[in-house]
Amino acid sequence: MISALVIQSQRSPLPYPWIERCLDTVRDWCALHAYEYRFMGDELFDCVPGPILDKTQQQRVIASDLARLQVLQDALHSGYETVIWMDSDFLIFNPSAFLAPDMQFAVGREVWVQQDRQGKLKCYNKIHNAFLMFQKGNNFLDFYADTAKRLLLQNRGTMPPQFVGPKLLTALHNVANLPVLETAGMLSPMVVRDILAGEGPALDLFHKNSPQPIAAANLCVSSCNKNEVSGKEMESLIDMLLLGIPLGGAGRPR
Repeated sequence: MISALVIQSQRSPLPYPWIERCLDTVRDWCALHAYEYRFMGDELFDCVPGPILDKTQQQRVIASDLARLQVLQDALHSGYETVIWMDSDFLIFNPSAFLAPDMQFAVGREVWVQQDRQGKLKCYNKIHNAFLMFQKGNNFLDFYADTAKRLLLQNRGTMPPQFVGPKLLTALHNVANLPVLETAGMLSPMVVRDILAGEGPALDLFHKNSPQPIAAANLCVSSCNKNEVSGKEMESLIDMLLLGIPLGGAGRPR
Protein backbone atom coordinates (compact mmCIF):
# COMPACT_ATOMS: atom_id res chain seq x y z
CA MET A 1 0.00 0.00 0.00
CA ILE A 2 1.15 3.55 -0.76
CA SER A 3 1.88 5.10 2.62
CA ALA A 4 0.91 8.72 1.85
CA LEU A 5 -2.27 10.22 0.41
CA VAL A 6 -2.81 13.80 -0.79
CA ILE A 7 -6.39 15.06 -1.05
CA GLN A 8 -7.75 18.12 -2.86
CA SER A 9 -11.25 19.28 -3.63
CA GLN A 10 -13.07 21.87 -5.74
CA ARG A 11 -16.44 22.22 -7.41
CA SER A 12 -16.88 21.47 -11.09
CA PRO A 13 -16.42 23.31 -13.33
CA LEU A 14 -13.49 25.08 -11.71
CA PRO A 15 -14.31 28.72 -10.84
CA TYR A 16 -11.14 29.99 -12.60
CA PRO A 17 -8.94 28.34 -15.27
CA TRP A 18 -5.73 29.14 -13.37
CA ILE A 19 -6.74 26.75 -10.58
CA GLU A 20 -6.06 23.82 -12.93
CA ARG A 21 -2.43 24.91 -13.07
CA CYS A 22 -2.25 24.83 -9.27
CA LEU A 23 -3.76 21.35 -9.22
CA ASP A 24 -1.23 20.19 -11.82
CA THR A 25 1.69 21.25 -9.60
CA VAL A 26 0.31 19.21 -6.72
CA ARG A 27 -0.26 16.17 -8.95
CA ASP A 28 3.31 16.46 -10.25
CA TRP A 29 4.61 16.76 -6.67
CA CYS A 30 2.72 13.61 -5.71
CA ALA A 31 4.20 11.75 -8.67
CA LEU A 32 7.68 12.96 -7.68
CA HIS A 33 7.32 11.44 -4.21
CA ALA A 34 5.17 8.42 -5.19
CA TYR A 35 2.26 9.68 -3.10
CA GLU A 36 -1.30 8.68 -3.92
CA TYR A 37 -3.49 11.54 -5.14
CA ARG A 38 -7.24 11.94 -4.71
CA PHE A 39 -9.44 14.72 -6.08
CA MET A 40 -12.92 15.17 -4.65
CA GLY A 41 -15.91 17.17 -5.83
CA ASP A 42 -19.07 17.80 -3.82
CA GLU A 43 -18.80 14.31 -2.33
CA LEU A 44 -16.39 15.98 0.10
CA PHE A 45 -19.46 17.10 2.05
CA ASP A 46 -20.98 13.63 2.38
CA CYS A 47 -19.34 13.21 5.79
CA VAL A 48 -20.61 16.52 7.22
CA PRO A 49 -23.57 16.20 9.64
CA GLY A 50 -26.88 17.43 8.23
CA PRO A 51 -27.41 20.17 10.86
CA ILE A 52 -24.03 21.69 9.97
CA LEU A 53 -24.73 21.54 6.25
CA ASP A 54 -28.02 23.34 6.91
CA LYS A 55 -26.25 26.06 8.90
CA THR A 56 -23.61 26.57 6.23
CA GLN A 57 -25.76 26.52 3.08
CA GLN A 58 -24.53 30.02 2.20
CA GLN A 59 -21.03 29.47 3.62
CA ARG A 60 -19.78 26.22 2.16
CA VAL A 61 -16.19 27.22 2.96
CA ILE A 62 -17.02 26.63 6.63
CA ALA A 63 -18.38 23.17 5.92
CA SER A 64 -15.26 22.50 3.84
CA ASP A 65 -13.03 23.33 6.79
CA LEU A 66 -14.71 20.56 8.78
CA ALA A 67 -15.08 18.13 5.87
CA ARG A 68 -11.36 18.13 5.10
CA LEU A 69 -10.62 17.03 8.67
CA GLN A 70 -13.11 14.19 8.47
CA VAL A 71 -11.87 12.84 5.13
CA LEU A 72 -8.32 12.97 6.49
CA GLN A 73 -9.45 11.04 9.56
CA ASP A 74 -11.13 8.45 7.34
CA ALA A 75 -7.94 8.07 5.28
CA LEU A 76 -5.81 7.45 8.35
CA HIS A 77 -8.34 4.93 9.65
CA SER A 78 -8.21 3.12 6.29
CA GLY A 79 -4.48 2.48 6.69
CA TYR A 80 -2.48 5.38 5.26
CA GLU A 81 0.57 6.37 7.30
CA THR A 82 0.46 10.05 6.24
CA VAL A 83 -2.40 12.17 4.90
CA ILE A 84 -2.08 15.65 3.42
CA TRP A 85 -4.68 18.23 2.45
CA MET A 86 -3.95 21.05 0.02
CA ASP A 87 -6.50 23.62 -1.15
CA SER A 88 -7.18 23.66 -4.89
CA ASP A 89 -5.55 27.10 -5.19
CA PHE A 90 -2.33 25.88 -3.55
CA LEU A 91 0.63 26.20 -5.93
CA ILE A 92 3.88 24.24 -5.47
CA PHE A 93 6.43 26.30 -7.38
CA ASN A 94 9.67 24.93 -5.89
CA PRO A 95 8.97 21.19 -5.55
CA SER A 96 12.54 20.22 -4.63
CA ALA A 97 12.34 22.47 -1.57
CA PHE A 98 8.81 21.49 -0.59
CA LEU A 99 8.98 18.37 1.57
CA ALA A 100 6.47 16.74 3.89
CA PRO A 101 7.92 17.32 7.36
CA ASP A 102 8.97 14.52 9.67
CA MET A 103 6.42 15.52 12.31
CA GLN A 104 3.24 13.98 13.68
CA PHE A 105 1.31 16.85 12.12
CA ALA A 106 1.86 20.28 10.60
CA VAL A 107 -0.08 23.31 9.37
CA GLY A 108 0.81 26.08 6.91
CA ARG A 109 2.24 29.55 7.54
CA GLU A 110 0.24 32.70 6.83
CA VAL A 111 2.20 35.96 6.53
CA TRP A 112 -0.58 38.33 5.50
CA VAL A 113 0.20 41.89 4.49
CA GLN A 114 -2.55 44.49 4.15
CA GLN A 115 -3.34 48.09 4.98
CA ASP A 116 -4.85 49.01 8.34
CA ARG A 117 -7.62 51.59 8.75
CA GLN A 118 -5.08 54.40 8.61
CA GLY A 119 -3.68 53.10 5.34
CA LYS A 120 -0.45 51.86 6.92
CA LEU A 121 0.94 48.50 5.88
CA LYS A 122 0.60 45.86 8.56
CA CYS A 123 1.71 42.23 8.68
CA TYR A 124 -0.26 39.52 10.46
CA ASN A 125 1.77 36.39 11.17
CA LYS A 126 -0.65 33.49 11.61
CA ILE A 127 -1.21 29.94 10.38
CA HIS A 128 -3.56 28.46 7.79
CA ASN A 129 -5.31 25.23 6.85
CA ALA A 130 -4.72 25.38 3.09
CA PHE A 131 -1.98 22.85 3.88
CA LEU A 132 -2.53 20.22 6.56
CA MET A 133 -0.49 17.09 7.24
CA PHE A 134 -1.16 14.34 9.75
CA GLN A 135 0.68 11.10 10.43
CA LYS A 136 -0.85 7.95 11.86
CA GLY A 137 -0.99 8.15 15.65
CA ASN A 138 -0.88 11.96 15.80
CA ASN A 139 -2.45 13.54 18.86
CA PHE A 140 -4.12 16.55 17.22
CA LEU A 141 -6.43 15.71 14.30
CA ASP A 142 -9.18 14.03 16.33
CA PHE A 143 -9.16 16.86 18.89
CA TYR A 144 -9.27 19.53 16.19
CA ALA A 145 -12.08 17.83 14.25
CA ASP A 146 -14.15 17.25 17.38
CA THR A 147 -13.67 20.85 18.54
CA ALA A 148 -14.64 22.23 15.12
CA LYS A 149 -17.77 20.05 14.99
CA ARG A 150 -18.87 21.03 18.50
CA LEU A 151 -18.39 24.73 17.80
CA LEU A 152 -20.44 24.51 14.63
CA LEU A 153 -23.24 22.54 16.26
CA GLN A 154 -23.40 24.87 19.25
CA ASN A 155 -23.25 28.11 17.29
CA ARG A 156 -26.52 30.08 17.16
CA GLY A 157 -25.32 33.28 15.50
CA THR A 158 -23.40 34.40 12.45
CA MET A 159 -20.04 32.84 11.66
CA PRO A 160 -17.02 34.38 9.92
CA PRO A 161 -15.78 32.36 6.91
CA GLN A 162 -12.65 31.25 8.77
CA PHE A 163 -14.53 30.25 11.94
CA VAL A 164 -13.21 26.68 12.32
CA GLY A 165 -10.38 27.08 9.81
CA PRO A 166 -7.56 29.62 10.28
CA LYS A 167 -9.28 31.44 13.16
CA LEU A 168 -9.66 28.32 15.31
CA LEU A 169 -6.24 26.99 14.27
CA THR A 170 -4.53 30.29 15.09
CA ALA A 171 -6.25 30.42 18.49
CA LEU A 172 -4.98 26.90 19.23
CA HIS A 173 -1.54 27.82 17.90
CA ASN A 174 -1.35 30.84 20.22
CA VAL A 175 -1.85 28.51 23.17
CA ALA A 176 -0.11 25.31 22.07
CA ASN A 177 2.50 26.42 19.49
CA LEU A 178 1.49 24.00 16.72
CA PRO A 179 4.14 22.59 14.35
CA VAL A 180 4.30 24.75 11.21
CA LEU A 181 5.63 23.90 7.76
CA GLU A 182 7.19 27.28 7.00
CA THR A 183 7.60 26.50 3.30
CA ALA A 184 3.80 26.26 2.90
CA GLY A 185 2.93 29.93 2.60
CA MET A 186 0.12 32.24 1.55
CA LEU A 187 0.10 35.38 -0.61
CA SER A 188 -2.15 38.36 0.08
CA PRO A 189 -3.35 40.60 -2.80
CA MET A 190 -0.86 43.35 -1.93
CA VAL A 191 2.02 40.88 -1.96
CA VAL A 192 0.79 39.43 -5.27
CA ARG A 193 0.81 42.88 -6.85
CA ASP A 194 4.34 43.60 -5.60
CA ILE A 195 5.57 40.28 -6.97
CA LEU A 196 4.10 41.19 -10.35
CA ALA A 197 5.78 44.60 -10.15
CA GLY A 198 9.12 43.05 -9.18
CA GLU A 199 9.33 44.91 -5.88
CA GLY A 200 7.33 46.91 -3.36
CA PRO A 201 6.79 47.64 0.33
CA ALA A 202 4.26 44.82 0.85
CA LEU A 203 6.70 42.28 -0.57
CA ASP A 204 9.50 43.73 1.58
CA LEU A 205 7.32 43.33 4.68
CA PHE A 206 6.45 39.81 3.63
CA HIS A 207 10.15 38.95 3.31
CA LYS A 208 10.93 40.54 6.66
CA ASN A 209 8.30 38.46 8.47
CA SER A 210 8.75 35.14 6.66
CA PRO A 211 10.71 32.74 8.90
CA GLN A 212 12.22 31.05 5.82
CA PRO A 213 11.74 31.01 2.03
CA ILE A 214 8.45 29.53 0.91
CA ALA A 215 8.32 26.83 -1.76
CA ALA A 216 4.54 26.71 -2.18
CA ALA A 217 1.69 29.09 -1.49
CA ASN A 218 -2.04 29.35 -1.22
CA LEU A 219 -2.99 31.92 -3.87
CA CYS A 220 -6.33 32.72 -2.22
CA VAL A 221 -9.11 32.28 -4.76
CA SER A 222 -11.12 34.61 -2.52
CA SER A 223 -8.90 37.44 -3.79
CA CYS A 224 -10.37 36.86 -7.25
CA ASN A 225 -13.88 36.47 -5.86
CA LYS A 226 -13.53 39.90 -4.22
CA ASN A 227 -11.98 41.44 -7.38
CA GLU A 228 -8.80 42.24 -5.43
CA VAL A 229 -6.73 40.29 -7.98
CA SER A 230 -7.83 39.53 -11.53
CA GLY A 231 -7.67 36.14 -13.22
CA LYS A 232 -5.13 37.55 -15.65
CA GLU A 233 -2.93 38.71 -12.76
CA MET A 234 -3.13 35.24 -11.22
CA GLU A 235 -2.04 33.69 -14.50
CA SER A 236 0.93 36.09 -14.64
CA LEU A 237 1.79 35.37 -11.01
CA ILE A 238 1.81 31.61 -11.67
CA ASP A 239 4.00 32.13 -14.75
CA MET A 240 6.53 34.07 -12.67
CA LEU A 241 6.57 31.63 -9.76
CA LEU A 242 6.96 28.58 -11.98
CA LEU A 243 9.82 30.30 -13.79
CA GLY A 244 11.65 30.51 -10.46
CA ILE A 245 11.17 34.13 -9.39
CA PRO A 246 12.68 34.03 -5.86
CA LEU A 247 10.55 34.71 -2.79
CA GLY A 248 10.75 35.14 0.94
CA GLY A 249 13.09 34.48 3.80
CA ALA A 250 15.38 36.42 6.13
CA GLY A 251 14.18 39.83 5.01
CA ARG A 252 15.37 39.66 1.40
CA PRO A 253 14.55 37.66 -1.71
CA ARG A 254 16.98 34.84 -2.44
